[in-house]
Amino acid sequence: MPELPEVETVARSIAPLVGRRILAAEFRCLRVLRGGDPDRMAARIQGRRIAAVKRYGKFILLSLQGGGYLLIHLGMTGRLLLGGPSGKHTHAVLTLDRGVLLYDDSRQFGCLEFSEEFPERVAKLGPEPLEVPYRDFASALRRRKTRIKALLLNQAFVRGIGNIYADEALFRAGIHPLAMASRLRGERPRRLFDAIVAVLTEAIAAGGSSISDYVDAQGRKGFFQLSHRVYQRTGEPCVTCHTPIHRVLVSQRSSHFCPKCQKR
Repeated sequence: MPELPEVETVARSIAPLVGRRILAAEFRCLRVLRGGDPDRMAARIQGRRIAAVKRYGKFILLSLQGGGYLLIHLGMTGRLLLGGPSGKHTHAVLTLDRGVLLYDDSRQFGCLEFSEEFPERVAKLGPEPLEVPYRDFASALRRRKTRIKALLLNQAFVRGIGNIYADEALFRAGIHPLAMASRLRGERPRRLFDAIVAVLTEAIAAGGSSISDYVDAQGRKGFFQLSHRVYQRTGEPCVTCHTPIHRVLVSQRSSHFCPKCQKR
């Protein structure tokens, strides 16, 4: 699933659409729509200009002039593409006064949702990991009696982090994914905070991680997957100590870690 760096990269790649008018909208798949008839949803956004494009966690929000928001979640295999021919997995087509924006999703786990008010799903998200002050982050850690990996995946705690970047940040911080968040002491909370910021910043600069379907709106792949130190490297040697990378389930999600470098 695209996480914060991938979604940020996509949002930046469609930022040139700000100011363009939506001349026509076609929604072809009810499964990826939330709360609306496709014709009614199209009628509500046609004729409006895109006023802003912004990422919130793993969501992309298009703010429209005159009010209204188009919320997009890429799910597992969703893509926003500028131009190009539509295909069998193209489920939405926005024809603009200059160009076309396509939503393509082979597994149909993503979603598009229009609302006149700021989306409640976004309002309920936790803070941005690249914006939250360290003091607030550390204070929230102390109050959470749960496994640190599960907590990082909780979008109400901090938004945008998924399996890839939780694993990579925990490795850099030297923290086991099964460690209890409330028991992190000393420099460990600070190391984790700094690792999260560093990993996300580096991944954004690399255009994200292209592991399967992910590309930006121009069809370009990211290359941060070349810098993964533990994610999906089960059995391979740790880049630091050469111990084989282990895998464990945390909240039904695979977690990859070095048993020597990462302590509970």
